[in-house]
Amino acid sequence: MKANVIVINPRDNVAIALEDIAAGARVRLPGGGTLTAVEKIPYSHKVAMVDIDSGQTVYKYGESIGSASAHIGKGSWVHTHNLTEEKGRA
Repeated sequence: MKANVIVINPRDNVAIALEDIAAGARVRLPGGGTLTAVEKIPYSHKVAMVDIDSGQTVYKYGESIGSASAHIGKGSWVHTHNLTEEKGRA
């Protein structure tokens, strides 16, 4: 099956949705592998590929975009409600 997210850099701990992904649906990673979306992931938004602890750096496109303001579980939507963004990033 074709990936429904994009991952740019091996350092990334989030992927970017290429389509709306429903809660409970499979997130299909590039190169194979899947995870389950625990909540709706809107098109072009971030989904956690791994558990990210509060305070841990969030990487998108190989760059830090901020830190988790709370624990973010694998398959969760990553956005302003659980991410302290670095100015000019995200």
